[in-house]
Amino acid sequence: MHALNKSASKIRLAAALTAATLLNGCAVGPDYLRPSAWLPDYFKDAPPVAVAEARSEAPVNPEWWTLFGDSTLNNLIQQALDANQDLQAAIARLEAAEGAAREAGADYYPNVSLGTSNGRNQSSGETFSGKRVGSGTYSNHRAALSLSYEVDLWGRVRRSNEAARAEALASRFGRDSIRLTLLGQVANEYLALRSNDAQLAVTQDTLNSREKSLKIVQARLDAGSASALELAQAENAYAAAQSQWSQVKRLRAISESQIGLLTGQPGLKIASGQLEQLPLPPTPPAGLPSTLLEARPDVRQAEEKLIAANARIGVAKAAYFPTISLTGMYGSESMALSNLFTGNAGIWSTALGLSMPIFDAGRTGARVDQATAAQKESLANYRKTLQSAFKEVNDALVNLKEYADVETANAAQVTAARRALELSQARYEAGYAGFMDVLDSQRTTNLAQLEYLNSRKNRLGAAVDLFKALGGGWQSTGS
Repeated sequence: MHALNKSASKIRLAAALTAATLLNGCAVGPDYLRPSAWLPDYFKDAPPVAVAEARSEAPVNPEWWTLFGDSTLNNLIQQALDANQDLQAAIARLEAAEGAAREAGADYYPNVSLGTSNGRNQSSGETFSGKRVGSGTYSNHRAALSLSYEVDLWGRVRRSNEAARAEALASRFGRDSIRLTLLGQVANEYLALRSNDAQLAVTQDTLNSREKSLKIVQARLDAGSASALELAQAENAYAAAQSQWSQVKRLRAISESQIGLLTGQPGLKIASGQLEQLPLPPTPPAGLPSTLLEARPDVRQAEEKLIAANARIGVAKAAYFPTISLTGMYGSESMALSNLFTGNAGIWSTALGLSMPIFDAGRTGARVDQATAAQKESLANYRKTLQSAFKEVNDALVNLKEYADVETANAAQVTAARRALELSQARYEAGYAGFMDVLDSQRTTNLAQLEYLNSRKNRLGAAVDLFKALGGGWQSTGS
């Protein structure tokens, strides 16, 4: 008989779980649909490819910084990926979010636990009617497996899991966003450092030129063919070049220190290099589709947060409906420990529970309203992220084009300024021009060289900004 009861309990439990699984067929709350982006289809006017074609391949170049062809930059990027503390913190947040998603997933399955007890009890010798009965002391031993399971009839568990999975993905894209920002910071700071190296070289040439001029003026003064005013002007120009040298050295040291922080290497020292040796990355083709923004991790993070907020509406609405739970217990109980696992000691129970909300003073409705408002906020954040991303790409494209034109003009300016300097120095040494002409030419040449270097750095920086704005790169439209 005990064996029959045992088998019957297992059958009832299996049937209950099967029925619960069949009941899990719907989920309250809105299903997620990607909202409209409200963006133009292309960043340029002439679309060379269809949007659907552009979306067929991933546009991201995961190692875009290698296009600069600089081994030092490549090493610094790798060190930042390995040791940057902001990135390590983002990885830890991702691990926590993934753990929360696994925890939420556990609600899909029954909760089974083992409980044991071993007690000694004293019974009362008094009854409620005042009659005395015999008292006694007895032992009680018990070991049982218990099971509890929520029937996800309205999809509360599924919506909770949907939200948890979306939050985990949002954390993953949040990590990727921090990673992309970090790489851009390292690349831009490295470009600033190389620009400072180039400016130091220009300033050194200026110092040498002004020192030479100072010696010439001193010699002419000693010979009686120059005035003390010209000597004071030459000394002032030389001192200004020395001040410029110290300022650029300071800026280089700060850039080096910042790179050390970004790469997790305090006290980092970087050897001098040449800015002009860095090749320009490939120019993006005309008509880049705006769907490339889907590769940006911050856009994907914002969408996952929207998905999670959308799912939480279903979690809140599920509270309007009954909560159905299954519980079961199977084990043994005996007064004598030696009889605990004998045939007559078996115990079992099964139960189906239902909890139905009747009146909660509007608490459930308030939670639904909160979840709905949070979804609207996430939707606004998603659309703003898309619009900001579109602006950043447009700005980077404009900067890339205009800085190229500026660099070309500055290069011509440097050539003309150098020629003017040579002529002014020759005329001064021949006595056909005053020293002020030389000083003006020196200042003009110095400024032209610095402006050229700045435009070169800006052009390279615009390429970095475009890589960041597109989430890493672009797919060639000719492929």
